[in-house]
Amino acid sequence: MKKTLSTMLVILAGLKLCGQNTYVFFGSFNHDKETEGIYVYELDPVKGKLSKVTSVKGVLNPSFLTLSTDGKYVFACTESKTKNAGSVSSFKFNPGKRSLTFINSQNSGGENPVYLTVHTSGKWLINGNYTEGSTSVYPLSENGEIQPRIQNLQFSEGSINPDRQDRAHIHSTVFSPDFKYVFLPDLGADKIRAYRFETEKKEPLLAAEKPFIPTTLGSGPRHFAFHPNGKFAYCIEEMGGAVSVYQYDNGKLEPIQRINTHSDKLKEGFESSDVHVSPDGRYLYASNRGNENNIAIFSILNDGTLKIVGYQSTKGIHPRTFTMDSTGAFLIVAHPVSGTAVVFKRNAVTGLLKKVGKKVKLNGVSTVQIRKY
Repeated sequence: MKKTLSTMLVILAGLKLCGQNTYVFFGSFNHDKETEGIYVYELDPVKGKLSKVTSVKGVLNPSFLTLSTDGKYVFACTESKTKNAGSVSSFKFNPGKRSLTFINSQNSGGENPVYLTVHTSGKWLINGNYTEGSTSVYPLSENGEIQPRIQNLQFSEGSINPDRQDRAHIHSTVFSPDFKYVFLPDLGADKIRAYRFETEKKEPLLAAEKPFIPTTLGSGPRHFAFHPNGKFAYCIEEMGGAVSVYQYDNGKLEPIQRINTHSDKLKEGFESSDVHVSPDGRYLYASNRGNENNIAIFSILNDGTLKIVGYQSTKGIHPRTFTMDSTGAFLIVAHPVSGTAVVFKRNAVTGLLKKVGKKVKLNGVSTVQIRKY
């Protein structure tokens, strides 16, 4: 018995030495380059406690982050909500040294960049610019450096709400599971734009056979997520307070359901924001800001449609984004208005969430990513 216990302790110690640590990356609206903008924390895989590792100054409003497939690089939308500005920036993360180092920046090709994604090959970066309604494509070097953009698509048409939809507003850029297509939810035009992504072309983005999927007028499509099985996709609609469910096949989306993210008590003033499917494909989570500040929890049925399970307060104000770790054990929410990051433990059987650990105060925190190294 003693020998078995000793062996287990050695194995656990070895795993720790090998760097089996989970890191959490936060971006923010810091509004001042002299203050911290990006933060790195370590997540306790048992208790859910967050411990600060490092932070970065000298960058303005890094409002959205994404990681390279291998986790070596962190890419950020920078100079977001800055008039006549906008950029995308690259950083190198060294888990051994627990350091995050700036590499370079490029102009975003439009005002107010809000979302970016990396191709699985690690050779391409795509960002969406909200205010000017455009998207840009950048080659990436092996050392994580962002090269000058090689393509910029500008959109113009709006929709029925003159206050929010006077023009196009690209709110996310999402690759299909096979990375052959890119989908661009356009809040301003009530469309999900669809493009083929052909890496051998000088300009990789080419209009798909069906160039866009219309959404409910005035709904304002915002974020977009695929089911792990690749057969279904989900779009959260900021202004409509709903999730639209689609059957997916080779670049084509067919609507099969639209379901409210908010409770029946709320009749207007919807501010839905982010959407993610659990790694096991059993549950979908959708955040609501404004009057509710909660996450709607849905079970996913065999045909991809959703059934409401319940609502979980996010314990903060304005849950702009959230994400889950690769195991689906934890869900972390970023609240820019209350300036807090909150960790929840996820019950894999029921889908329900339970707050764990202490809230972490991070000024203007607006985005979160999790990665195990």
